Amino acid sequence: MQKFTLSTDSTCDLYHDFVVEHDIKFVPLTFTVEKDGKLEDRLDNFTQYSQYVDFYNELRAGAFSRTSMLNYESHYEHFLKLAKEGAEDVVHFTISSGLSPTKDVAAQAAADVKKDFPKFRVFVVDPLSATVGQGALVRQALIWRDAGKTAQETYDYVNEIKMHLQHFVIADDLKYLRRGGRVGAASAAIGSMLNIKPVLTFDDAGKLVVIDKVKGTRKAIAFIKAKMEKEGPADPVHVFIVHTDNEPAARELEAYVKERFGIQPHVQIMGPVIGSHLGPNAFALGYFTKSRRNAF
Repeated sequence: MQKFTLSTDSTCDLYHDFVVEHDIKFVPLTFTVEKDGKLEDRLDNFTQYSQYVDFYNELRAGAFSRTSMLNYESHYEHFLKLAKEGAEDVVHFTISSGLSPTKDVAAQAAADVKKDFPKFRVFVVDPLSATVGQGALVRQALIWRDAGKTAQETYDYVNEIKMHLQHFVIADDLKYLRRGGRVGAASAAIGSMLNIKPVLTFDDAGKLVVIDKVKGTRKAIAFIKAKMEKEGPADPVHVFIVHTDNEPAARELEAYVKERFGIQPHVQIMGPVIGSHLGPNAFALGYFTKSRRNAF
């Protein structure tokens, strides 16, 4: 049986080498950096760790980054290329519909390609998350693809487990969330002055929402540990840690997970699309839970 084609946009935050090694088709989203009064459009297609660090250092130096959804033409060209290469069934992951309408754009582009390639089918997965949450689902789809499962079976499976993917996201500076409309200007100013760290998660609609606020990084890490003590990782047993150039926090969480649960987490640096909204020094942890996410 021919394996289906696995595809994702770049907000999965899987590294370039991993994507290439496992034959995952990849669509880079776009972001725009405003620096020294000039605008520069860029693609989220970093291939070296240093490129991520350079991006966050630009933000630290005063640059501003904003994002926009990938346009229809780029989706169409992506799917057309797959169809011309002989792909028939494709499982494609997009950024959460709660953050961007990219899912609808991808579905429309796939439908238009199908007009000329009747056997071409794209199963568009809305992960209702992003970054390592989306990447976790892509990893599970990869396991199922390599095990010989069909596109339909895999699509149904990832949609079944996605609401059991718990996230805890810690932003370092509220000014980036203020720019994105997540918190008000007054709250951002006071919060930054008092070293307040918002704790965010993805709600059922796939929107990034503030669920708590703690003072300082130490209490933020303690918050995550307390939640994991209440309900730890369940099947599929994976823990995902991501950061916006904050290695110390990521490594502390990694050491905790290894010692407490005997699991080696996947530790990565976050790409610029979601990183634009969180800013430097943020960190996050995600894992699958037995109960529905945010239920504990």
